[in-house]
Amino acid sequence: MKTTIFSLFFSLAFIICFFTVNSAPGPVLQIGETNATTGVKYYVWQKSEDGFDGSILPYNVGKGSCVAAVIHDQNDGDAHGITITPANPNEGLIHLSTDVNIKFTGSSVCQQSNVWKVKYDKGLKQYAVTTGGVIGKPGADTLDNWFKIEKTEDGNYKFVYCPSVCSSCKVMCKDVGTIIDNNGYERFVLGGNPFPIYFTL
Repeated sequence: MKTTIFSLFFSLAFIICFFTVNSAPGPVLQIGETNATTGVKYYVWQKSEDGFDGSILPYNVGKGSCVAAVIHDQNDGDAHGITITPANPNEGLIHLSTDVNIKFTGSSVCQQSNVWKVKYDKGLKQYAVTTGGVIGKPGADTLDNWFKIEKTEDGNYKFVYCPSVCSSCKVMCKDVGTIIDNNGYERFVLGGNPFPIYFTL
């Protein structure tokens, strides 16, 4: 009887362990199929069918005042690198479906930090991705600063806003897409079709 109970317990433990390991979020891969890691400078490119990528950078889209938006630019030469920092500071790899801070490595815009955040834009009448966020301090006070990287249906990557750093907070979950504003800038916003991307060194 003891042997049967022990065997049953062992089998149950194995099944739980198996599903726990296999349900863990997979790693984010850069071009070359190597794992993306914390603190390394990466470039983000649009994944397009015609092969014309375009880059991502911070840009002042304001007229009367400085508005530091995250935009997609067709000029590859203006690309800004980014670093990705997980909510868990001890995590060395970047995983899918986990909260991360994203920060441009180039010069700042509008005299504020280069960390991505979400902010409501009255002109666009929707939430836009801007800079001016903070690194770390996961919780209710920093909800606007956390993004996730997910896989698209066709196997590319996309940015998603769906923070889980505060279990008691009500949050919205939306893909990060782009729209063309009234001044012709292709801006990152929440909603719409996801913006397919890939990462390079």
